[in-house]
Amino acid sequence: MTACPCCSGKDYELCCGPALEGRAWPETAEALMRSRYTAFARRDVKWLKQSLWPKYQKTLDMEGLTEFAQTREWVGLEIERVEQGGVDDKTGMVRFVAKALSEGTIRDHREASLFRKKNKRWYYVAAIAEDQANVLLRK
Repeated sequence: MTACPCCSGKDYELCCGPALEGRAWPETAEALMRSRYTAFARRDVKWLKQSLWPKYQKTLDMEGLTEFAQTREWVGLEIERVEQGGVDDKTGMVRFVAKALSEGTIRDHREASLFRKKNKRWYYVAAIAEDQANVLLRK
């Protein structure tokens, strides 16, 4: 057993492993967010691109994303709030704090992320201002 990097308390093979290994797509926005954190921790930029909203995949700066993932050691994740993003929803927001060791210092990355479902799959769309979440989630 290997603990999943997303801090869910589950084994990697039962948590984020199926997504990163292409065996199953996350069923909720939170599960997708956790799998993206795990992808950063494991430096799996392929999954980060694949789980990004399709419209943005072509213009993703893979070199910059790879450098960002490789220059940090991801050491913790805390989910602070989830709005919608369930199995039957079409949009969702996850507010989280990801902790990363960079240049000898642990830094917090705080974000409210917007997720949308397309063809029954959740995708990460963008970081948003939390006060925009209510407007965006109604669309």
